[in-house]
Amino acid sequence: MSGAHWLRSYAHLDSAIHRAPASVKLLATLVVVTGIALIPVEHAIWTAPVFVAALLCARAAGVPLRAVLARLAIVQPFVLSVAALALFQGRGLDVCAAIALKTTTCVAAVQLLAHTTPFSEILRALDLAHVPRALVATLALLHRYLYVVADESSRMKRARAARTWRTDRWTTWRSLSSVIAVSFVRSVARAERIAAAIRARGGS
Repeated sequence: MSGAHWLRSYAHLDSAIHRAPASVKLLATLVVVTGIALIPVEHAIWTAPVFVAALLCARAAGVPLRAVLARLAIVQPFVLSVAALALFQGRGLDVCAAIALKTTTCVAAVQLLAHTTPFSEILRALDLAHVPRALVATLALLHRYLYVVADESSRMKRARAARTWRTDRWTTWRSLSSVIAVSFVRSVARAERIAAAIRARGGS
């Protein structure tokens, strides 16, 4: 299966949330994320209803909950790694739990936006909001080549698995680290070629 299946969007579905203007949904998401960030640690539990509301909105829009939860599961190692740093300061456990809950809720809100709004409409809303065009163009390129990198990484992983007879955990991790390293090198090389092509066409 193509690696791009992890990037699948449900923006093609039809619901009241899908039909809402992209600018309104983008603004609502920014307000929610900002509001969650400003919630004090001692009141972090107030974030839980927002998380539940995001899941209910996704369900009402016809987005499978397993898709939202799968994306949340992917980012949890990063979220927990950052939250764990708070354990070494005062009120460490409370701060750690607050960071994990607030960050997960913010990701759920962003996932709702991504699953119900075509990325092209998000870019158009950013452009209408007078976000610097260089940033909008960068986001467009990132979105375009994210699928390319995902497909290439998937092919490399299959090729490595076809050449590997042993299936123990150490071999699997070593194979995965090799795929990640080579993918990073190829991504940097591709970015340099794209930058050179843009400059050749008169871009900055």
